[in-house]
Amino acid sequence: MTGTTSQLDLEVSGLDAAEPARWSATTWLAVLSMAATSFALVSAEFLPAGLLTPLARDLGVSEGTAGQVVTATASVGAVAALLSNVLIGRLNRKTVLVGLSALAIGSNILAAVATEFWLLLLGRAGLGIALSAFWALSVSVVARLVGANATGRGMAIVTLGVSLATIAAPSMGALISDWLGWRTAMAMTAGLAAIAMLMQLLSLPSLPARAGTSLTDVFRLLGRRPVQLGMLAILLLMTGHFAGSVYVRPFLEQVTLLTTGSIALVLLGFGIAAVIGNIAGGRMADANIRIALVVTAGLMALAALALVIWGAHIGVAFGFAALWGFAFGMAPVVLPTNLSRGAPDALEAAGSLMVVSFQIAITIGAVVGGYIVDTHGATGPLILTAVLAASTVILALLQPRG
Repeated sequence: MTGTTSQLDLEVSGLDAAEPARWSATTWLAVLSMAATSFALVSAEFLPAGLLTPLARDLGVSEGTAGQVVTATASVGAVAALLSNVLIGRLNRKTVLVGLSALAIGSNILAAVATEFWLLLLGRAGLGIALSAFWALSVSVVARLVGANATGRGMAIVTLGVSLATIAAPSMGALISDWLGWRTAMAMTAGLAAIAMLMQLLSLPSLPARAGTSLTDVFRLLGRRPVQLGMLAILLLMTGHFAGSVYVRPFLEQVTLLTTGSIALVLLGFGIAAVIGNIAGGRMADANIRIALVVTAGLMALAALALVIWGAHIGVAFGFAALWGFAFGMAPVVLPTNLSRGAPDALEAAGSLMVVSFQIAITIGAVVGGYIVDTHGATGPLILTAVLAASTVILALLQPRG
C-alpha cells in the first residue's frame, strides 16, 4: 500500500546489503531447516490424495466425505494466514517456527490414531494452522537468514521441499497405505515434522520480531484492481485443480482401472513433472507473467479435458496426468508472482492474501469435488477442473498488459 511500509520491507532494510558471496555452514543449516519444514508440512498436506480410498473405507465414510480432510486443512489455514502475522508479530520468529512444527507433530499423530472422522478433521485443522502460518512467515525469515540480495536463492531452497513433497507424498502414501495401512502413512508425517523441529532448534538463530502487520494493512490491498484479479486467478485455477486432484485416485481406479502400484507410478510422474514445471514457471513468470498465466491454466485445462475424454487408456492417463503435474508445478510460482505485481510496496500483506486465496480455493475445490464425485461419479470433478482452468485462461487474456 502506498505510504505504508510492510513487515518484509522493514526486516529486509535492516540487513546488510552486501551479504557474503558464500553462506556460512550455519546459514546453510538454517535454510535447510526451513526446507525440511516445508517438506514435512506439504507432505502431510498432499498425503490424502494417495490414501483416500482406504481411509474412507476404514472410517466408514464415502470418498467424497473423506476428501473433506483437505477442506479442514485449507479452511482453518485460510483464517490462520490472515491472522498469523497480526497475532505473532511480537514473538521471536524462531519460537514461532518451532511451535508450528510441534503443532504439526501433534496434529499428524491425532490424525493417525483417529477412530472417528471428526477427530481426523480436528487433526487436519491443526495442520492447516501450522502450514499457513509457516508460509506467511517464510519469506521474511529467509530474508533475515541470508540477506536481502539472496532472498530468492534462499526461497528456492525452501520451496525445494515443496517439490520433493509433491513427488513423494501422494505416491509413497498410496504404497505405504497399501502395505502398512493409511494410519502408518499419517504417522510418518509426524516423524518428518519432528526431524524438522529438531533441525530448527539446532540451526535457527534467535529472530526477534522487528515490526508487525495489521489487518488494516492487509485489507487495504483489496481495493487494488490488480490484486483483485490476482486473487481471482488463484481462486479459479486452484479451485479447479483441487476439485479434480483430490479425487484423482477414484478416477484412476474406476475409469482407467489401475492397480494401487500403477496409481503410485502415475502420482510419481505427476510429482516429477511438477518439479520441472516449477523451474519453467519461474523463468516464464520473469519473462512475461501474462503469458505464463495463460500457459499454466491452458495446460491444466487441456490435461483435465483429455483425461475425461481418453482417460480409460493407460498411456493417456500417464501422459496427461504428467502434463497436469507440469501445470500444477508452474502455478505456485506464476500465481503469487501475478498477485504480487499489484502490490510491490506491500509484499508481506500481499503474501497473506495469497495464502488466504489458495486455502479458500482448496476448501471450495475439495467440497465441490466431493459432492460431484459422490453424485456424478469420478469423471465429474475433472470436468470442473477443465472448465475453471479454461476460465482462468480467459481472465488472463482480459488482464491488462504490464
